[in-house]
Amino acid sequence: MTRVQKIVLSSSRDIPFNKLVLSQSNVRRIKAGVSIDELAEDIARRTLLQSITVRPVRDTEGVETGMFEVPAGGRRFRALELLVKQKRLAKTAPVPCVVREDGIPEEDSLAENVQRAPLHPLDQFRAFLALREKGQSEEDIAAAFFVAVSVVKQRLRLAAVSPKLLDVYADDGMTLDQLMAFTVNGDHERQEQVFERLSQSYSKEPHVIRRMLTEGAVRASDKRAQFIGLDAYTEAGGVILRDLFQGDDGGWLQDVGLLDMLVAEQLRDQSEAIRAEGWKWIDVAPDFAYGHTYGLRQLRGEQVPLTDDEQATRDALQAEMDGLEGTYAEAEELPDEVDQRLGEIETALGQLDDRPQAFDPEEIARAGAFVSIDGSGALRIERGYVRPEDELPIAPENDAETDPADQPTIAARTEHDGTSVAAGTEPPADEPEEDDGIKPIPDRLMTELTSHRTLALRHALGENPDIAFAAALHALCLKVFYRYSQDTCLELDLKSAGFSAQSPGLADSALAVAFDARHQAWLNALPKEPADLWDGLISFDTDSRQALFAHCVSLSVNAIYEAYNRKPRALAHADRIAQAVDLDMVAAGWTPTIGNYFGRVTKARILAAVRQAKGERAGDRIEHLKKAEMAEQAETLLAGSGWLPEPLRTPGRDVPNAVESDAIDPVEADADAAGEETTADGGETAVVEDEEVAEDDSIALEAHATAAE
Repeated sequence: MTRVQKIVLSSSRDIPFNKLVLSQSNVRRIKAGVSIDELAEDIARRTLLQSITVRPVRDTEGVETGMFEVPAGGRRFRALELLVKQKRLAKTAPVPCVVREDGIPEEDSLAENVQRAPLHPLDQFRAFLALREKGQSEEDIAAAFFVAVSVVKQRLRLAAVSPKLLDVYADDGMTLDQLMAFTVNGDHERQEQVFERLSQSYSKEPHVIRRMLTEGAVRASDKRAQFIGLDAYTEAGGVILRDLFQGDDGGWLQDVGLLDMLVAEQLRDQSEAIRAEGWKWIDVAPDFAYGHTYGLRQLRGEQVPLTDDEQATRDALQAEMDGLEGTYAEAEELPDEVDQRLGEIETALGQLDDRPQAFDPEEIARAGAFVSIDGSGALRIERGYVRPEDELPIAPENDAETDPADQPTIAARTEHDGTSVAAGTEPPADEPEEDDGIKPIPDRLMTELTSHRTLALRHALGENPDIAFAAALHALCLKVFYRYSQDTCLELDLKSAGFSAQSPGLADSALAVAFDARHQAWLNALPKEPADLWDGLISFDTDSRQALFAHCVSLSVNAIYEAYNRKPRALAHADRIAQAVDLDMVAAGWTPTIGNYFGRVTKARILAAVRQAKGERAGDRIEHLKKAEMAEQAETLLAGSGWLPEPLRTPGRDVPNAVESDAIDPVEADADAAGEETTADGGETAVVEDEEVAEDDSIALEAHATAAE
């Protein structure tokens, strides 16, 4: 029987530090990992926790010299050397050493580094947690291990994940990134539920885990959260889910009911000051549908003038801004303090210029205000809107110089056959008998005379395109900016289309803000009274009149698909206009998301979109997914691609990155449609042939059409 040879370990002993020298046999050449300074501080805190491997230094004859070289443990040696230089360690301080005789020095150094097993991340997480439970603060732990406090917070958060999931991670059942995603929600039961759902899903990416764990929560960047403030929400007992490993825009507010209650209370409190101004009614809500003021007359107030002190302050700020801009006009980059000061001045000037308007108390008593939250989370107040039922009765139009009882009605409606009948009157059977006094012209004769004048006016206007344009613009402006005004002889009408269906966030979109700002700018530029409008428009230059005309006409555009009101020819005309203005919905800011498209259509449409934008292979990779996961993947894949669904495409404009694929019929039904919300079009497309009309002729035709009214 062969006896197993017993292993003899190398001897260990304490050797004075001044008897140690660094060996050239150390294989570590790259300076990486913990710095010498940090290691020295750690040794000073805890002393040397691991001995140093050394070999005796021999002379040429092989006799020991009393010195020892260090082939393994060079960083520990340098850390001790630094402590000696700092006079924090004696030169002769004994150092625990393992003395090696056999083998090769380089082998000792290599084995010490290669055979070292790195600490599993979970062991570090749990070690940090153990230190925390034993009374050390996060700051103490960070200082002891030379890491940032945020790193300690992250490690502690990871250690607080459900023990079941930590065991899965320890067995390599999930990645560290996936474990990080589970920290978003600290509810262990919820974490385990999501993990079970993932086990049956193909998509297990961290962003999918985060989405599942924050379902039903509200982003801290939501305007409701910004309105009340996160501090108020947490003080009321609300919980905020935070992601320590990715930017989360402030986290997610978990208690949506509490959030809505706080928003309602704060809106109600702030609306009381508006109500005290004397308005007949106040409508308060976090959101109003876009176009909610349609059909209401907006009051025209007078801006409160600046006081002498305010004007002096404004002049001084403007002079300072002009001086700074002049001084640094040639500078490529402004100094930080100058840039900050210019920002402060712009803010102050904006506050001085954005002064409230004063309204007639009698009008305030008939009008109301809307109080809501704008897209940035600030209070939005829309004052001075009069409902139709609160308008004063329209007084009959009478000549001020005659007795109303004797004044004939001159508003006659002329039909295309040339005959006319005075509105509200019957033609007298006979002409009045002659007498000594001058009587008003009979109604029948007034009708006949004004018929001649109307025809002459139509003919003259039809030959004067500029005045016809101004007259049409005048009529449109009365309709858009002066509700219920009767100050035009043109029987033109403009139907401003409301929005029967509201897309989420439409009122706060950049397009809505820009459109409303343009409308308000024109409202401020026009005279307050409708009687002064004609002179005001005539004083505008041609470019201004054309721009205002375009704005008024734009308000009548209605290209909204409505299932109950099929209008294929109108929608075909919308396509023609889109081509004419080169409409680009991508540049307008629309991008497909789960909320506005992928979560609202069938799986077949999602796949068609992905294949069209990214190719067949991309579609094949997500074809097996469930609807929610497929929508999530599609949003990620198509982000920034410029892809648009069919209703948003402009004919003739290429879809960016489009790949050849089979189109889906807008009215097709598929098996996935059951129980899902779809946006099938179902409308036929009308083909409109091009009409080649010369530019000059089109202007003349427009003038003729205007005169025909």
